Amino acid sequence: MTNKEGSFKLIGIVMVLSLIIAAFWDQLPWLKNSINAVLDPSAGFLLRWDLIGGMLVIVFIISLLTTLIQKYATDQKALKELKKEQKIIQEEMKKYKDHPEKLMELQKKQFEFIPKTLKLSTRALAYTGIPFILFFRWFNDYFILIGNPPLWFMSWFIFYLISTLIFSSLLKKWMDVV
Repeated sequence: MTNKEGSFKLIGIVMVLSLIIAAFWDQLPWLKNSINAVLDPSAGFLLRWDLIGGMLVIVFIISLLTTLIQKYATDQKALKELKKEQKIIQEEMKKYKDHPEKLMELQKKQFEFIPKTLKLSTRALAYTGIPFILFFRWFNDYFILIGNPPLWFMSWFIFYLISTLIFSSLLKKWMDVV
């Protein structure tokens, strides 16, 4: 694939492979042991050093890598153009909120952007989908092994989600990524 358009077929393949890996994680000791051999000395070291600080470092690194992949694996110019067009339609929708016929027409136009945007965004997911599943399975095993201690007042998963949202939004703004 030489262009940065992406495809729904590619996302389907990555999703199926990710589901297979997640489902058979415990039945594939070679996979589980290989991932442990890579992540335990690196990410595990950070978590043993300081659970919250280590988790923040890991989440920042994952967010940085994801943002870089998203920036360079997708057609940012086309995504920005689509976003600009969507904003124009949203402004028009505000003008015609009292005209249901025109509003429906504009909503229909807006829905046409969804498949285009998804198609342009899927290429980055192709590079990150399987590594994420492997990382999440390792995280789950690691936190079960140490007794699922809370990170501040939440589970590791919620902590990860909140931290990722914060880091990703800051990095995307800083790196001008759509």
